[in-house]
Amino acid sequence: MRLTRLIHPNSFGFCLLGCCGFLAWLSRAPQFLNLSTFAGIMGLMFAFYVLSYRTIQRSGSHMARTVFFWALLLRLSGLLGDPIFEDDYFRYLWDGYRFASDGTPFGRPPESFFNDPSVPKAFRTILSQINHPDIPTIYAPTFQYFFLIANWIAPGQLWALKLLLIAADLLLILGLFRFAGAKQTLLYAWNPLVIKEIAFTAHPDGLIPALLIGSWLFSSRGRPIIAGLLLVAAVASKASAWLFVPFIAINIGCLGIGAFIGGYLLLYLPFWVQGATDMTGLRVFAQEFEFNSALYGLIRLGLPVHWTKMLLGMAFIGITSVYFVRYWRRGCRSLPRGDWLFGGLLIISPVINPWYLLWLMPFACIYSGLGVWIASAALLLSYVTGLNLQDFVFAPYEHPLWVRPLEFGIIGLGMAFDKWQSVRTPSQSRRLDEYFQPSELPEFNQRMN
Repeated sequence: MRLTRLIHPNSFGFCLLGCCGFLAWLSRAPQFLNLSTFAGIMGLMFAFYVLSYRTIQRSGSHMARTVFFWALLLRLSGLLGDPIFEDDYFRYLWDGYRFASDGTPFGRPPESFFNDPSVPKAFRTILSQINHPDIPTIYAPTFQYFFLIANWIAPGQLWALKLLLIAADLLLILGLFRFAGAKQTLLYAWNPLVIKEIAFTAHPDGLIPALLIGSWLFSSRGRPIIAGLLLVAAVASKASAWLFVPFIAINIGCLGIGAFIGGYLLLYLPFWVQGATDMTGLRVFAQEFEFNSALYGLIRLGLPVHWTKMLLGMAFIGITSVYFVRYWRRGCRSLPRGDWLFGGLLIISPVINPWYLLWLMPFACIYSGLGVWIASAALLLSYVTGLNLQDFVFAPYEHPLWVRPLEFGIIGLGMAFDKWQSVRTPSQSRRLDEYFQPSELPEFNQRMN
C-alpha cells in the first residue's frame, strides 16, 4: 500500500495552512520577503498540494466537507495577509472611490487627480501607488460594481474586496463539487496560485468562470433569462468572456438573448451617457502592452506587431470556429471546453499574467488533465522581473533571458503529457469531451434540484 493512502488529506491541509499562514505573516513584514523565500514557500505548498490530491481515494460528501473546510481556512489566511509582488489593488480601491464619489470610474486617468485637493488623505496615498496612472481604468462594469460595494463596506480597505471575492470563490467551489466531485475540485480549491491571486492579492478574475459555468448551468435547466443575465455579467467582467457567448447563445433562444442584450445595455448605458467606458483604457492596453507572452513573443521576433497579431488572431478564430461547429453538431448541450478556449487565447496573447489562469482552472477540474495544474506552478516564474529582483540591470517588468524558456518549456511538457494521455486512453478522453451530453442532463438536473 502506498504511503499516501495511509495519510488523510487533513494532514496536508494543515501543512498547506501552515505555509499559507507563514506567507501571510511575511507579507506584512516585506523586509523578510524576497523572491527566493516566496519561491521556497510556494514550492513547498505545491508539494503538499500534489500529495493531498494523491491521498483522496473517493469523492463522497464527507471528503467534500474536508476539501471545503481547508479551502475556507486557506482563503481566510490569505485574507489576513497583504498582496505579494502586486500593486493592481491600488487601482481597485481607487476605482471604487471614484465610482462612489463621481458616479463613474471611467474617463479620467488617475494622474489627473494628483493635484486635486478634494481627494481624501487616505486616497491620496492609494493614488500615489497606482501603476500606469496615465491610463484610465481597464476594468469593466461587473468588476467595478464589486469595487463599489467594497468601498461602501470599508472605503480604501482591501479586506472588504477580498471578502467579496473569497465568498464568490467559495460558491464556485460548492458548484464544482456537483460537477467534478471532491477529488477533482481539490485541484482548484487548494491550488496555491488560486489562493495567492484571490485571497492575497484580490484579483477578481475568478468571477469569470463562476459566471460562465452558472450561465451554462441555467441554460441547460431551461432558464434562459437567468442564463442570459449571468452571461452578460461575465462579458462585462472581462472581454475574454466573449469567447463563450456563441456557445451559450445557441441554447438560450430569443428570450435569453434578449435578456443578454438588455442586461448589456443596462450595465453600459449609464457610463455611455457619461462619456466613457473601459474601452478607453483597454484600447491602450491592447495596443501597447506586452508581458510574459508565449507565441506572440516568439513570432514577434521575426514579424512586425501588426502582422503578428493578425496571424495569431486569424489562426485562433479558425481553430475556435472548428471547435464551435463540432460543439454544435454534438447537440450544443455539453459544457464548453473553457480550458481549451481560454488556454488557446492565453497562448496567443501579448500579456499572460498568472491570475489569467483563473479563467480556465475550474473547467480543468471537470475536464481532467495535468497541463493546467503544471501551468499554475510554472506561471509563478513570471514574477521574476527586474522590479521584484530589485536588479536595475533589467527594466521593471523585464524578465531575465532564462525565465520564459523555462516557464513555457514546463508548460509545454505538461501539454504534451496530456496529449499523450489522450492518445493512450482515447475512451477516457472522449468521455470527458462529451461531459454532460443531453442524455445525461435530466439526471444531473434532478441532482441539482
